[in-house]
Amino acid sequence: MDIISEGINNDYINDKYGKFGPVDSDGMPTVSLPIIIKNAPENTKSFALIMDDPDSLPVAGFVWLHWLAANIHTTVIPENASETSLFIQGKNSWGCDCYGGPAPPNATHRYVLTVYALDTDLPVETGFSLKELNSLINGHILDKAVITGLYRHK
Repeated sequence: MDIISEGINNDYINDKYGKFGPVDSDGMPTVSLPIIIKNAPENTKSFALIMDDPDSLPVAGFVWLHWLAANIHTTVIPENASETSLFIQGKNSWGCDCYGGPAPPNATHRYVLTVYALDTDLPVETGFSLKELNSLINGHILDKAVITGLYRHK
């Protein structure tokens, strides 16, 4: 399985998907990345995704969670799909049930997007946690794919 995003070019996430694009009143970037999933296993029932920032650990004290989504039933996730009801979203580190894009405070950071092909839909509700997702996907992962993009600080 593979994932690609037109929002990542030459290893960098395009400005509009992070702090140099549209932001909400709290400064959280709001326009989610477009994603295309290719070569998923034939018996995939749904997809789940996690987008996080491992480089935030020294700054925030934890890996910043930017996007959690489950029960995705399409292989083409359009730009800004986080603003729709195409799937169920969990709580990110911004405290919202949506995409919260890159906003590195100190340097260029890596953002890791992992998509899981699952053999089931998950019994989750809006606002689910990463811990809940990790527990529920255990034993249901058919395949996974990872893409990493960098986002500049200034």
